[in-house]
Amino acid sequence: MQKKILIVEDDAALLKVLLQKVKSLDYAVVGAGDGAEALIKFKEESPDLVLLDVVMPIKNGFEVLEEIKVKQKSKVPVIILTNLAEYENIDRGRRLGAADYITKSDFTLKEIMLKMERAMEIDEQQKLN
Repeated sequence: MQKKILIVEDDAALLKVLLQKVKSLDYAVVGAGDGAEALIKFKEESPDLVLLDVVMPIKNGFEVLEEIKVKQKSKVPVIILTNLAEYENIDRGRRLGAADYITKSDFTLKEIMLKMERAMEIDEQQKLN
């Protein structure tokens, strides 16, 4: 069964690139341009993984992450993909339940895809145990 990835990014050009790249790896993809839309799509689409920007309009990524992980108690892996590289932000993301924290400028598209695949593998292993 095809895995579904929700990509949340307010930069339309970057969102388009990410959607195309993930789709080319044979995943179903859904995009959202802000945090409020992300929460709606999360409920409607039941993704297997969320790739989440932090700095966005309406609801920021930390608010979305808190809603998904803390309030909804979802086990779906969420990877933060952001320009915020400060330790406080990385720590906050991890404390809220992010599976990984990627600084956009530090990783290639290929590395991001590998991290997504790894997070889904870990999620599958945890479901089996």
